[in-house]
Amino acid sequence: MLELTRRRDPTRPEECWRVHYGDVCVGTIARRNGAPGSEPPWEWSCGFYPGTKPGEHQTGTAETFEAARADFEAAWEALLANRTEADFQAWQQSQVFTAWKHAMWEAGMKLPTQTTSGVSRCFCGATIDIAGTEAHVYSEHMIRGTAD
Repeated sequence: MLELTRRRDPTRPEECWRVHYGDVCVGTIARRNGAPGSEPPWEWSCGFYPGTKPGEHQTGTAETFEAARADFEAAWEALLANRTEADFQAWQQSQVFTAWKHAMWEAGMKLPTQTTSGVSRCFCGATIDIAGTEAHVYSEHMIRGTAD
């Protein structure tokens, strides 16, 4: 079974860690920014989308990082017990599709939905249409979770 790992989030100025299960980001543990002194200084958030249903995402606060981590891990165990491989696959496909879309725009290419004909050319050279875009992205660009 995979273990949870934490990676510092370089985009946030306060202490913030993204929690991963394999390559899926399943939540965060962070020092709260701007919370009144009487409030717990740490917060955690457990869940990922797509892959969890509305109402399954859990959040909480804690007095210490260690307490926030323990609360997160308890929430994660409950959430993981109801996850399937398809839930993780949905998250990975979403990440790949988003990366592909941005790579298209960076290459100056239009998506099929952005053309009047509904047909476009992928940055890899393939002709794609609206109906076949997802199949193309997942079959040709879903390598190591990137838009390669």
